Amino acid sequence: MPSPEELPSEPGDVAFWVPPFLARSEVTMLAARMPRLRVVQLLSAGADAWAGRLPADVSLCDARGVHDSSTAEWVVGAVLAHVRDLPLFARAQERGEWAYRRTDELAGKRVLIVGAGSIGRAVEARLAPFEVTVTKVARRARPGVHGVEELPELLPHADVVVLLVPLTEQTRGLVSRDFLARLGDGTLLVNAARGPVVDTDAVTAEARTGRIGFATDVTDPEPLPPDHPLWRMPNVLITPHVAGSVPGLLGRAYALAAAQLRRFVAGEPLENVVTEGY
Repeated sequence: MPSPEELPSEPGDVAFWVPPFLARSEVTMLAARMPRLRVVQLLSAGADAWAGRLPADVSLCDARGVHDSSTAEWVVGAVLAHVRDLPLFARAQERGEWAYRRTDELAGKRVLIVGAGSIGRAVEARLAPFEVTVTKVARRARPGVHGVEELPELLPHADVVVLLVPLTEQTRGLVSRDFLARLGDGTLLVNAARGPVVDTDAVTAEARTGRIGFATDVTDPEPLPPDHPLWRMPNVLITPHVAGSVPGLLGRAYALAAAQLRRFVAGEPLENVVTEGY
């Protein structure tokens, strides 16, 4: 946590706070030094580091919408990289090897999106030109979206499973040994949510068999230790939590924060208020 001399101003006067993007969880402790605090506006889509750690009279708002395009791009890129064997060819290039082989294709695949929020909709829109069939799952069923209780029946029919849920007590460890056992041979699991949504030991054991593929931008723990076996599995693609780290991030994020601040000053309802971790 920053020392008093590192802060730009006296925290006791702060009513509307925008913490830095990807601030560590210790930063939440600064709220105790802000008796006038009424709003925390995050620059991240996930609010797991903050939910339940603020006084009841403080509104917590996430950056829903800010990361839709960048995260959706990462998901589509990861899926394409896997089905077209791009990591394999990149390794062959380093060896100067012309490693010709026939690859799989995305066309005709069945994609299951677990988490039907704004990022899920962005992923679905970007997958549309690839001739895939998309099925969506959310906490509660609604027209066009299955409820999470239907996952056990849906998983065996998916070629690609994309995780986009927030980290809550209900989603922690969602991808368990049982979840993975229900996946068909050759299924690709893509984690663009949070590391603890997936049981690391379980996915490591399953990926080690070569039965499924795994692409992830987040890990548990994070960073993943350099000696972890996932790093060296040819059917695993790991990126270091970069899906949202793009040039347009701060412009979109601070435009949202400015709009929220104007609502706060005018006494208008805030958007993206987090309830029950969502």
